[in-house]
Amino acid sequence: MNRLRALQLTLFGLAALIVVLTLVTVTQAVVPMQEATTGLTGGTPKEVGYAIGAGLAIGVAGCGAGIGMGIVSASAIGAIVEKPEVFGRTMIFVVFIEAIAIYGLVIAIMLIGNI
Repeated sequence: MNRLRALQLTLFGLAALIVVLTLVTVTQAVVPMQEATTGLTGGTPKEVGYAIGAGLAIGVAGCGAGIGMGIVSASAIGAIVEKPEVFGRTMIFVVFIEAIAIYGLVIAIMLIGNI
């Protein structure tokens, strides 16, 4: 692995860690503040955590499927141009990537159902 790729992965990991820590901090700060100012309960931290988890599940699965779809689709088109008879085999890979996004959606629905 070249140094640029390692640096990109490290920065992506740090960004993900910062996002998760920010979400946890905001969740812990917003719920008591909302209850104190409005008198309405915005949900327990557990419920807010489930909602954030559902959003992350569908968001990360969608981003991953989009990146994978771009890579596989470009490769599939190149393969089909060279050998048209591999069309069916290349479509199987595209379907597998779509399944990743559907798994994220199912997890999100399961988390929202827990609230």
